[in-house]
Amino acid sequence: MKYFKSLWMAGALALAAQGAYADEGMYLLNELNKKNLEQMKALGFTLPYDSLYSTTSPSVSDAVVIFGGGCTGIAVSDQGLIFTNHHCGYGAIQSKSSVEHDYLKDGFVSQSMEQEIPIEGLEVRFLKNT
Repeated sequence: MKYFKSLWMAGALALAAQGAYADEGMYLLNELNKKNLEQMKALGFTLPYDSLYSTTSPSVSDAVVIFGGGCTGIAVSDQGLIFTNHHCGYGAIQSKSSVEHDYLKDGFVSQSMEQEIPIEGLEVRFLKNT
Protein backbone atom coordinates (compact mmCIF):
# COMPACT_ATOMS: atom_id res chain seq x y z
CA MET A 1 0.00 0.00 0.00
CA LYS A 2 2.85 2.41 0.85
CA TYR A 3 4.38 1.69 -2.56
CA PHE A 4 1.20 2.72 -4.40
CA LYS A 5 0.81 5.83 -2.25
CA SER A 6 4.40 6.87 -3.04
CA LEU A 7 3.89 6.12 -6.72
CA TRP A 8 0.68 8.19 -6.77
CA MET A 9 2.47 11.11 -5.02
CA ALA A 10 5.36 10.98 -7.50
CA GLY A 11 2.91 10.99 -10.40
CA ALA A 12 0.99 13.94 -8.96
CA LEU A 13 4.21 15.90 -8.47
CA ALA A 14 5.34 15.12 -12.02
CA LEU A 15 2.04 16.39 -13.42
CA ALA A 16 2.18 19.53 -11.30
CA ALA A 17 5.74 20.24 -12.42
CA GLN A 18 4.80 20.16 -16.11
CA GLY A 19 3.30 23.63 -15.82
CA ALA A 20 6.42 25.07 -14.19
CA TYR A 21 8.59 27.32 -16.33
CA ALA A 22 11.90 28.76 -15.18
CA ASP A 23 13.27 31.82 -16.91
CA GLU A 24 16.18 32.82 -14.74
CA GLY A 25 17.00 35.94 -16.74
CA MET A 26 20.71 35.82 -15.96
CA TYR A 27 22.96 36.54 -18.91
CA LEU A 28 26.66 37.25 -19.30
CA LEU A 29 26.60 40.69 -20.87
CA ASN A 30 29.21 39.87 -23.49
CA GLU A 31 27.29 36.73 -24.52
CA LEU A 32 23.89 38.29 -25.11
CA ASN A 33 22.59 37.23 -28.46
CA LYS A 34 19.68 38.33 -30.59
CA LYS A 35 17.31 35.80 -29.00
CA ASN A 36 18.13 36.99 -25.46
CA LEU A 37 17.71 40.62 -26.45
CA GLU A 38 14.36 39.93 -28.13
CA GLN A 39 13.13 38.15 -24.97
CA MET A 40 14.30 41.05 -22.81
CA LYS A 41 12.55 43.59 -25.06
CA ALA A 42 9.35 41.53 -24.89
CA LEU A 43 9.59 41.85 -21.10
CA GLY A 44 9.94 45.64 -21.31
CA PHE A 45 13.67 46.28 -21.79
CA THR A 46 14.15 49.45 -23.86
CA LEU A 47 17.88 50.24 -23.91
CA PRO A 48 20.05 49.59 -26.98
CA TYR A 49 22.47 46.64 -26.78
CA ASP A 50 25.53 48.94 -26.74
CA SER A 51 24.34 50.45 -23.47
CA LEU A 52 24.67 47.02 -21.83
CA TYR A 53 28.00 45.89 -23.20
CA SER A 54 30.56 47.77 -25.23
CA THR A 55 34.32 47.56 -25.51
CA THR A 56 34.59 51.07 -26.95
CA SER A 57 32.12 53.24 -25.01
CA PRO A 58 30.69 53.43 -21.47
CA SER A 59 28.11 50.74 -20.69
CA VAL A 60 26.43 48.91 -17.82
CA SER A 61 29.16 46.27 -17.89
CA ASP A 62 31.63 48.92 -16.70
CA ALA A 63 29.69 49.22 -13.42
CA VAL A 64 29.68 45.52 -12.44
CA VAL A 65 31.70 44.81 -9.30
CA ILE A 66 32.90 41.91 -7.19
CA PHE A 67 31.50 42.64 -3.74
CA GLY A 68 33.30 41.25 -0.71
CA GLY A 69 35.20 38.60 -2.63
CA GLY A 70 32.33 36.36 -3.65
CA CYS A 71 29.27 38.31 -4.74
CA THR A 72 28.51 40.62 -7.60
CA GLY A 73 26.97 44.04 -7.46
CA ILE A 74 26.58 47.13 -9.58
CA ALA A 75 27.74 50.69 -8.94
CA VAL A 76 24.81 53.03 -9.48
CA SER A 77 26.37 56.38 -8.62
CA ASP A 78 29.65 58.24 -8.97
CA GLN A 79 29.73 58.40 -5.14
CA GLY A 80 30.12 54.63 -4.75
CA LEU A 81 26.54 53.52 -4.07
CA ILE A 82 26.42 49.81 -4.84
CA PHE A 83 23.45 47.46 -5.15
CA THR A 84 23.98 43.80 -4.32
CA ASN A 85 21.94 40.91 -2.99
CA HIS A 86 20.79 40.82 0.63
CA HIS A 87 22.86 37.77 1.54
CA CYS A 88 26.01 39.45 0.19
CA GLY A 89 25.81 42.39 2.57
CA TYR A 90 24.32 40.51 5.50
CA GLY A 91 27.61 39.93 7.36
CA ALA A 92 28.72 43.54 6.95
CA ILE A 93 25.36 44.85 8.15
CA GLN A 94 25.39 42.44 11.07
CA SER A 95 28.90 43.56 12.07
CA LYS A 96 27.63 47.15 12.49
CA SER A 97 24.37 46.24 14.22
CA SER A 98 23.87 46.38 17.98
CA VAL A 99 21.05 46.14 20.48
CA GLU A 100 20.55 49.91 20.14
CA HIS A 101 20.82 49.93 16.33
CA ASP A 102 19.53 46.70 14.78
CA TYR A 103 20.20 47.50 11.12
CA LEU A 104 19.22 44.00 10.03
CA LYS A 105 15.74 44.52 11.46
CA ASP A 106 15.25 48.28 11.08
CA GLY A 107 17.46 49.14 8.10
CA PHE A 108 19.61 52.24 7.75
CA VAL A 109 19.40 55.34 5.57
CA SER A 110 22.02 58.06 5.68
CA GLN A 111 21.20 61.62 4.74
CA SER A 112 24.81 62.49 3.89
CA MET A 113 28.18 60.89 3.14
CA GLU A 114 29.30 61.81 6.66
CA GLN A 115 26.56 59.60 8.13
CA GLU A 116 27.66 56.56 6.12
CA ILE A 117 28.95 53.66 8.21
CA PRO A 118 32.28 52.34 6.88
CA ILE A 119 32.86 48.59 6.80
CA GLU A 120 36.51 47.94 7.54
CA GLY A 121 38.04 45.30 5.28
CA LEU A 122 35.18 45.18 2.77
CA GLU A 123 36.63 45.20 -0.71
CA VAL A 124 34.85 46.03 -3.93
CA ARG A 125 36.59 45.51 -7.27
CA PHE A 126 35.43 46.41 -10.74
CA LEU A 127 35.33 43.44 -13.10
CA LYS A 128 36.20 45.23 -16.30
CA ASN A 129 39.53 46.88 -16.90
CA THR A 130 39.18 50.31 -18.45
